Amino acid sequence: MSAPPEGRGPDAGSGLDDAFLKALRVEFPGLSVVHKVDDAPSRVVDLFLRCVTFGGQRGYLDEYTTVIGTTLYLPSTWQERSPRSRYVTLRHEAVHLRQGRRWGRLGMALLYLLPALPVGLASGRARLEWEAYAETFRATAEVFGAAQARSPALRAHVLRQFTSAAYGWMWPFPRQVNRWIDALLSTLPDT
Repeated sequence: MSAPPEGRGPDAGSGLDDAFLKALRVEFPGLSVVHKVDDAPSRVVDLFLRCVTFGGQRGYLDEYTTVIGTTLYLPSTWQERSPRSRYVTLRHEAVHLRQGRRWGRLGMALLYLLPALPVGLASGRARLEWEAYAETFRATAEVFGAAQARSPALRAHVLRQFTSAAYGWMWPFPRQVNRWIDALLSTLPDT
């Protein structure tokens, strides 16, 4: 997941991300954290993604946090983000960790990479990511407020993730993604 747009104001969430990561380490005892720029396989994945998206996905190492198995791969910009922004991202990635526990490594790979195509119309990947982006909206509402969760900037950010090269055009149907967002936002409290 790339960092969603942040709210304004002082960052009172200092330590929130560290506490959540600590809780994740308890929930997933084998959890390891790797910085992508120091990881040769991550650099290979970055090159692969640049190729298959015709250069459209250029932020894998610098912008996107990734979970593979029980490893959390952090982008180069991780420390530049506010603790609250990192917390929102960790909440998103925790969904993927739980999906991995539910589906297993092979199941996740099949869901993420195959149905129907690895690039474009990837319904399995879209469903997995929608579950995680729903958590992004909920976490954003929790730490930045409901107005930020409902902001046009966050909606546009999530819409781009589904319909652009960011995730290989996994679900290039903006009206359907907007309906998913509308349905989710209707469940959030107003405060």
